Amino acid sequence: MGRYLIDSLSVFFPAFNEEKNLKATVLKAIRVLKTVAGKWEVIIVNDGSSDKTGLVADKLKAGDPKIRVITHKVNKGYGEALKSGFYNARYNWVATIDADGQFDFSEINKLYLKASQGYDVVVGFRMARSDSLLRKINGFGWTILANLLLGINVRDVDCSFKLVKKDVLDKIPCLESTRGGMISPELLAKAKKAGFKIAEVGVHHFPRVYGSQTGASIKVIIKSFVDLLKLWQKLK
Repeated sequence: MGRYLIDSLSVFFPAFNEEKNLKATVLKAIRVLKTVAGKWEVIIVNDGSSDKTGLVADKLKAGDPKIRVITHKVNKGYGEALKSGFYNARYNWVATIDADGQFDFSEINKLYLKASQGYDVVVGFRMARSDSLLRKINGFGWTILANLLLGINVRDVDCSFKLVKKDVLDKIPCLESTRGGMISPELLAKAKKAGFKIAEVGVHHFPRVYGSQTGASIKVIIKSFVDLLKLWQKLK
C-alpha cells in the first residue's frame, strides 16, 4: 500500500437540498482523502435540489479539479442518486456517504481495514443512531424484513456509509431499484449471490446540524415492501 492506506478511492455524496451542509461535509472528507488515498475523487450528485445545493456544488468543483458534479434536472429520489454515484465512480474502491454531515468520514479507515481482510463490500452500522424514534423503528423493521427475505444478515441495512470494491459493481447485474431503501438490500443481495464477501463495521452517527430528514409515507413504505418481495422472487 506504500505511503497511503488506500490505492485509489472514489467518494460520492448524494445531495438533495443540502446547501447548508454540503460544503463542510465535502471539505472534511477531502482533508481525510489527502491522507489516506493515493488517488481519489469526489462526486457530488445533486438530485434536483430546489435550494442552492447546485451552486455550492459548482463552487466546490471550480476550486478543486478532483471534484465532479452530476446534476439531475429533477428530483429522481435517493435510489437514483446512489446509482448515479456508483456507476460514475472511476477508482478501485467506491465509498458512499450522505451529504448531511451525520457521519464522520475519517472512519473510512475502519471500513477499509476491514476490507483489507478479504472483504469486497463493507457496510457501516450505526452504533447509536441519532434519528427520531419513528425512523429507528422503521429502520429496524426494514432490516429484519431484508434479512429474512434476502438472507443478507446485516444489522443496519439502510446505513448510508458503505465501501464497495468497483469490481463488485462491474460484475453484479445492474442495480435497478429507484427507491433509496431498496438500493442497499439489492446491492448486498446481488453481491452475496455473486460470491462476494460482505462485512460490517460500527460507525458513529451524529445529529443533523442543518435541515431536516424526509420521512417515508405509508404509501412509499408499502411500495418498498412490494419491491422487496419482487427482488426476493427474482433472486431465488
